[in-house]
Amino acid sequence: AGDVVPAIVAIGMARELGPVLGGLMVAARVASAIAAELGTMRVTEQIDALVTLSTDPIGWLVSPRLWAGVLCVPVLVGVGDIIGIMGGWIIGVQALGFNSTTYLVNSWAYLENWDVVSGLIKGAFFGLIVALAGCWFGMRAGGGAAGVGRATTNAVVAASVGILAANFALTGLFF
Repeated sequence: AGDVVPAIVAIGMARELGPVLGGLMVAARVASAIAAELGTMRVTEQIDALVTLSTDPIGWLVSPRLWAGVLCVPVLVGVGDIIGIMGGWIIGVQALGFNSTTYLVNSWAYLENWDVVSGLIKGAFFGLIVALAGCWFGMRAGGGAAGVGRATTNAVVAASVGILAANFALTGLFF
């Protein structure tokens, strides 16, 4: 167990758990915030004002959010991977009595570069999905506060389902 558990924890965190859990956390927090912000701007006619002033709302409001999702979620995934692997190390050493040095050596020995890179690529895709869902539903909100609430809920649901579907497709493609 001392040889296999570190490998399973490291590979599982880098390939699957880090990207998926990070993406779902971002989906819950960020997709709702984007949808609420853009939905409120739509309902209060601020987006119409941008169009009236010959300012492209897609380039001004959507594009920065998409780039932020694509660039920031992989960073969150990397941090989550490190925390998850170190959490596995703490449990392995403290609760299961594994040798600390052996645990870390086995984690590093079985973890390949592609495992980490594939998780970061998944994180970029998940960030794009979250930002797209938030922007899509936020820009199409209508009907006052109730419409903004529906848009926020729909954005989180769509982002979460999109992340799970994209994870299935990307895992099949990568491995």
